[in-house]
Amino acid sequence: MLRRDLLRAAALTLPLTVAGRLMAAPQTRSRLLVVFLRGAYDATNVVVPVTSDFYYQSRPSLAIAKPDPANPNAAVPLTADWGLHPALHDQIHPLWLKHQVAFVPFAGTDDMSRSHFETQDTVELGQPLTGTRNYNSGFMSRLAGQLGGTQPIAFTDQVPLIFRGGAAIPNIAINTVGKPGVDDREAKLIASMYRGQALAPAVTEGFAVRDEVYQSLSAEMTAASRGAVSPKGFELSARRIGRLMQAQFNLGFVDVGGWDTHVNQGGATGYLAGRLAELGRGLAGFADEIGPAAWNDTVVVVVSEFGRTFRENGDKGTDHGHGGAFWVMGGGVRGGQVLGRQVELTQANLNQNRDYPVLNEYRAVLGGLFHRVYGLTAAQLDAVFPGAQPIDLTLV
Repeated sequence: MLRRDLLRAAALTLPLTVAGRLMAAPQTRSRLLVVFLRGAYDATNVVVPVTSDFYYQSRPSLAIAKPDPANPNAAVPLTADWGLHPALHDQIHPLWLKHQVAFVPFAGTDDMSRSHFETQDTVELGQPLTGTRNYNSGFMSRLAGQLGGTQPIAFTDQVPLIFRGGAAIPNIAINTVGKPGVDDREAKLIASMYRGQALAPAVTEGFAVRDEVYQSLSAEMTAASRGAVSPKGFELSARRIGRLMQAQFNLGFVDVGGWDTHVNQGGATGYLAGRLAELGRGLAGFADEIGPAAWNDTVVVVVSEFGRTFRENGDKGTDHGHGGAFWVMGGGVRGGQVLGRQVELTQANLNQNRDYPVLNEYRAVLGGLFHRVYGLTAAQLDAVFPGAQPIDLTLV
């Protein structure tokens, strides 16, 4: 029913005011890492609305069970109304208990295209939806310009849109999009082991279905990921990112692909669960590698272009949706909270009867966060996110 969270949201999602709270000049000691989950991750199964009967009705095969200490596949309790996907129990939940991670559901853009490419551009540009887009002006580039003295870096194979414009920045690729763990040669060897046995047809059919699913999804998922590192690649590279940001860089961006889950998404286990575990281990590794002192001055923001449909589809997956959930992490974050405007999750409150509404517009949320982290003036915030009205969720 979101009782406590609604009351908290009413107190905190007020328009950002300037009087008496803005610093004379922005401070740049803090580190910021933006993690972009390309492909639209299913936030509904990550920050789980465990008190919504409609959620369980809408996802007969995908829903995460209500918190139950005796069930390792149940949601991990966060608040009275929200739970966490069990794949994140060992990596992200400890940070929650330390009040070092917060979640903002019902977050996203006002872009209703449900196009990966258009909405990814919308997020990275940070410009109003109306008017002409300037593809040479990403919001992190504008942020760096307002701060001055930053040392930005993109952990990507080319400079992303979010960092275009302004001074040139370094970029470094950290991996490629992953493929099935068993290649064709290994699959044939395994199948030969079962030849003539009762399980042989099931083994052969299993590999055939795997290949069919992979081929049907790989082209779209690769395109939606835009060359982003796979979750496994991020897990393996996150400590390297932590070392670089501890020693030299204080404004970073990395994109992680593989989140376009139209088919066989899985619930507490399966495809999405595996990717979440990899992402969680990567983020926890980053926090560990950067060290306690630097972690206290670091903010990590995890975003995606949009969420996915509230109801599961006929292929036991989810389709392109609208509102999602942001993660905000760091040693100085006021975590252990699910923040922002929220509504009870019923059919009547869905956007277009299919997905989460966006109640916490991303430029407003990030503008309020940048005010808190850097002490930017109202004019500086408007330069980063033109025309946005920042909201202060007291995230730091």
